[in-house]
Amino acid sequence: MLADLAAVFTLIGLTAYVVLGGADFGAGFWDLTAGGAERGAPVRSMIKRAMAPVWEANHVWLIFVLVMLWTAFPEAFGSITSTLAVPLFLAALGIVLRGGAFALKGEAGTVGEARALGATFALSSVLVPFFLGAAAGAIAAGEVPVGNAEGDLWASWTGTLPVFVGFLAVATGAHLAAVFLGADSQRAAEPELVGRFRARALGSGAAAGALAIAGLVIANSEAPRMYDGLTSGAGLVCVIGSALAGVVTLWLEWCQRFEPARYTAAAAVAAIVAGWALAQEPYLLPPELTVDEAAASDATLAALVIAATIGLALLIPALAWLFRLTLSGKLRYQDEPRP
Repeated sequence: MLADLAAVFTLIGLTAYVVLGGADFGAGFWDLTAGGAERGAPVRSMIKRAMAPVWEANHVWLIFVLVMLWTAFPEAFGSITSTLAVPLFLAALGIVLRGGAFALKGEAGTVGEARALGATFALSSVLVPFFLGAAAGAIAAGEVPVGNAEGDLWASWTGTLPVFVGFLAVATGAHLAAVFLGADSQRAAEPELVGRFRARALGSGAAAGALAIAGLVIANSEAPRMYDGLTSGAGLVCVIGSALAGVVTLWLEWCQRFEPARYTAAAAVAAIVAGWALAQEPYLLPPELTVDEAAASDATLAALVIAATIGLALLIPALAWLFRLTLSGKLRYQDEPRP
C-alpha cells in the first residue's frame, strides 16, 4: 500500500515534469529553429518573454522525482543511475549549461557572446529531453538490470526503442511549447506570431502523433511485454485517451483556440506517461524488480508519504499562483534592446 502510494506520488511528479519541463525544453527547440537574426528575433523575444518568470520553477518537479525515487526505491535508483550514468550525466550537464546560457544571454557584451550563449541554450534544450527520453526508453525496454552498474553503459540506452523515445520526447516538448507560445502570442496581441506558432504547433503535433504510433510498432518487436500492456487494459485506455486528446488539440490549433489547447495537449502527453507506467505494472525495472521488491522499509515510506503530501500541499498552490500571475501579465518580462 505505502509502496504503491509512493509510486503514485513519483508518477505525479514525473508527469508534471514531462509536461511543464517538456514545454520549457520545447521552447528552446523553437529558438534553435527560429531562423536568422532578423527573421527569428520576434520568435526568440516571445520565447524569452514567456519563459523568464517560470523557467526555473518547472525544474522543481525533477528534484521531487529524484528525492522520491532514491528514498522510496533505493535499489531501483542505484540501478538506474549507474547503468544509465552516461545519458543522465549528459542531461544534467545540459540542464546546467542551458540555465546558465538563458540567464546570461541578455547580459552578453558582444554579438559573438550573445550568439554563443543562444546556441548553447538552444542546443541544450534539444539534447536534454533526448537523453532523458532515451533513459526512460531503456527502462521500458528492460535494459536496466538490478544492481550497481550491471547493465551496459552504452548499449543499454542506444538501442532502437530508447533512441526512438528520445526523439518522441523532443517532439512532444516542441509541440507543447508551440501551443503555449501560441496562447502567449494571442494574449500579447501579436497576430503574426500567432500564425507562426500555429504552423509550428500543427506540424509538431502531427509529427509527435506519427512518432507515437510508430513507437507502438517498435515496442512490439523490442519490448513485447510493454506492447502488451499498452494494447490491453488500463494501458490501452491511456493510449486511446492520448490519441483523442491529440486530435482535439490539433483541431483547436487549427481554429487558433490556443488557451483550451494548452490543457488538451498537456492531457495527451500526460496520458502517454501514465500509459507507460501502467503498461509495465507491477514492475519498476522490468522484467526483474517489482514496486514492492524495490520499496524501502515501511517506516521510511510512511515518513516520505507524509512529507510528500505536505510538500505538494504547499508546492501546487504556489506554482498555480505563479502561473496565474504570469498568464495575467503581472510578471511580464520585457526584453530591452541592447546596442
